Amino acid sequence: MSLSIDLTGRRALVSGVTRGIGAGIAQMLARAGCDLAGCGRSPLQSAAAQEFLATIAAEGRRAVYHAADLSHPAEAARWVAAAIDALGGCDILICNAGRNIFRGAAQCSEEEWAECMQLDLAASWQLAQAARPYLERGRDAVIIIITSNHAYSTIPGCFPYNVAKAGLAALVQSLAIEWGPRIRTVGIAPGFIDTAGNDTWFAGFADPAAERARTERMHPVGRIGTVAEIGALCAFLATPLAGFISGTTILADGGRSALMQDH
Repeated sequence: MSLSIDLTGRRALVSGVTRGIGAGIAQMLARAGCDLAGCGRSPLQSAAAQEFLATIAAEGRRAVYHAADLSHPAEAARWVAAAIDALGGCDILICNAGRNIFRGAAQCSEEEWAECMQLDLAASWQLAQAARPYLERGRDAVIIIITSNHAYSTIPGCFPYNVAKAGLAALVQSLAIEWGPRIRTVGIAPGFIDTAGNDTWFAGFADPAAERARTERMHPVGRIGTVAEIGALCAFLATPLAGFISGTTILADGGRSALMQDH
């Protein structure tokens, strides 16, 4: 008997699906059998939103999309209500939406701090609060929160993003111990993942190709990660195969954190 990841008939809500990690998560969940409700800042008519819908349809699953700007607190409950109305319920919530707000501790303004704490931290709690009643009616309910390797170690200039991401790791713990056993809560902390955002990061160096090669050498696996790998991890964590995993955040960084960076 072969072992497979089968999420057939399950319903997942995923925030931030129009690009990067969120798009990869949505596609892998659909490939495993999920129906999807996604959100992003892009309007429904945008190319990014339409690509999300087409990608999920190509996997043979149902998808709905709503524009939602989670930098506004009320948007979380509004989107969850619309998604539940469309799908008829929810078994999986994946809180992925966020933005790299890198200012530095001395340069960060009060407004930038507030924006980062809302979008990169509070929005995940607000989504979880809104989805909780529906998750509790489902089976094998799970919340997966996408944080970052910056939650554990960071570099100069990444404040306040790293602070918000560290807060998400604590949020995972609190939800797991307060809402279990009906709902499992797990975090994933990706490291360098091959996305347009990382292309922008590399483009900020005088020689982007050389900087990318240097970064890849810092990973024991010899490369940076893919959105499909984060999506596959989400799919696994959403199954009963991962039923004993809760209240922890899994660091998915290609071994970079294990290596002293002067080597």
